[in-house]
Amino acid sequence: MNMFIRKALVFLSCLAVPVVAGAQAFPSKPLRILVPFPAGGTTDIVARLVASRMQETLGQPVLVESRAGAGGTIAAAEVARSAPDGYTLLIHNVTFPIASVAAALANRATYNVDTDFAGVSIAVYVPFVWTAPPATPGSNLKETMAAFKQNKATRYTYGSTGPGSTMHVLGEALGKEAGIEMTHIPFKGAAPLKQDLIAGRVNLGGDQLSSSLGDIKAGKLKALATSASRRIPELPDVPTVRELGYPILELEGWNGFFAPAKTPREVLDRLTKEAAAAVKHPEVAKRLRDMGAEPVGSSGAEQEAILKRQMDQFRPVIKEIKIEG
Repeated sequence: MNMFIRKALVFLSCLAVPVVAGAQAFPSKPLRILVPFPAGGTTDIVARLVASRMQETLGQPVLVESRAGAGGTIAAAEVARSAPDGYTLLIHNVTFPIASVAAALANRATYNVDTDFAGVSIAVYVPFVWTAPPATPGSNLKETMAAFKQNKATRYTYGSTGPGSTMHVLGEALGKEAGIEMTHIPFKGAAPLKQDLIAGRVNLGGDQLSSSLGDIKAGKLKALATSASRRIPELPDVPTVRELGYPILELEGWNGFFAPAKTPREVLDRLTKEAAAAVKHPEVAKRLRDMGAEPVGSSGAEQEAILKRQMDQFRPVIKEIKIEG
């Protein structure tokens, strides 16, 4: 080998070192997980369980920060604007596709779901359950709607986690299906909504099972229906919305992680690996199952797929009932 080739190879090998070192350096500082709802709801709890485990395996603090409001779009917009370096993540739930469609149709979107996010992992599947104060008439959602419709002198209300959120869209869709007009009461998250449901200040609401299961079992809330495609083991006597004649309300509940688009593939792969390992850790998985959530730990592609599928599912529904987000 002549001297020129030898020097060229040495030079190229030196250039390669910083690239490899840079890839291996992630993470070199704390990570943030933005939660689009206040503390106490399912999304917040899942974020904190996963963050606690991830910071042990990543060797860096993983901070959980609330950015509540606007049906979860405030947190999503902040993550969309963040540097695509893997240090700022979004955890969201089924409200993400619904609120995003509602905001886009109302020309108020501050991000583009198709271009601004990369899926990291579906953390858990968790059913959506319709709830009401214990004194609410009816043993299921259909009976309750019939009672509301019969009592025309009362103006009934339903609560949601914000304009354009899952419960906002489902509440409007239910009113249309049942032939009853209800007043929408928006909250900043599941925890304050649940407090007003328990107190009887709101007639109807709903959230992911994990946020409500304890209060349902304690008799503080009445479960009227679940959104799952089949009855769930935790509430075997509670019918599905399809059984009750409301198939339009059926949806698959989930919580999952996203990063800004253009985050390097090797960083995304590392985040997917760590998030999936966290939810599958025996202690974390047990706590998730105890609250009615099923640990998943999917690929980033699966997270992106369910987001797109549910956007396509609810776009015609939102157009028809004219939700403005």
